[in-house]
Amino acid sequence: MDIKQLRYFCAVAEEGQVTKAAKRLHMAQPPLSQQLKNMEEELNIPLFQKDGRNIELTQAGKILYKKALKIMDEMEDTVTEVKETDEGIRGTLTIGSNKSCFSFLPEQMKQLRIKHPDISYKLREGDTFFLAESVRNREIELAIVRLPVDPEEFNMIRLPSEPYVLVIPESWNSFPSNRRNVEMEEIKSMPLMLLHRISGAGQFEVIVNECKSHGFDPNIICECPDASMLLSLAATGVGATIIPKSTLYAFSYEGIRVMDIKDFSITADPVIIWQKDRYLTKAAQRFLALFESAYPLSSV
Repeated sequence: MDIKQLRYFCAVAEEGQVTKAAKRLHMAQPPLSQQLKNMEEELNIPLFQKDGRNIELTQAGKILYKKALKIMDEMEDTVTEVKETDEGIRGTLTIGSNKSCFSFLPEQMKQLRIKHPDISYKLREGDTFFLAESVRNREIELAIVRLPVDPEEFNMIRLPSEPYVLVIPESWNSFPSNRRNVEMEEIKSMPLMLLHRISGAGQFEVIVNECKSHGFDPNIICECPDASMLLSLAATGVGATIIPKSTLYAFSYEGIRVMDIKDFSITADPVIIWQKDRYLTKAAQRFLALFESAYPLSSV
């Protein structure tokens, strides 16, 4: 059994049909079927079972699939590390970021390009759940997200914590023009639009719990994973939102008013994450070094 056979096997396992897997692999169906047959004969155990028009993994197949993914990941890391031995720092660095964390990216990207002009970037935007999945699936190397994330699965560098702020439509005449802050009690009756992850707990639950600790359930009229959409809605007068302060550095909107929340007890905690036990390219290593230099009190 070799790496090529494992790649074939994984493609069939993921597609659920030999025909679809052959198309994905750009090969004819008969030789692919023969490779699977050879593997089963070598192992002397069936790896697939038919389910109508599709095929599914047997228990033995599920074990092999899990191990095969790990083997191929390690092979990919090995090839990358060996190829980088005699090369300068170049290639494409793949990074993800929450929109509410984007303000942490531009300066470090600029500095890395100044020092290593042969580097290019691919950026991916999404909420923490989506980006953690992208790191896990090796679609990106690094991601800047908001806690919580699983510390058992990811290495991380903590970036500076920051306060949450209230953003209200400028058209609301709720407060005098010279007023710069509010208290939680004054938010009680406001129609709120909150950031909400696609899956898993995040800022939404944190803000709801903070409201409850002040004795009220928030009046939530909209949930959305995209900070720029919430700011746009606030600018048009739909409702107010509570977001990390640095979100405002990445987006410029007219028609909104930003106010500090005096008795808001929690902070937004951004981190840069990468998968444990994965080889990071030289570009990613240098990028992380820039963050460690910029934020010397950060912890990994």
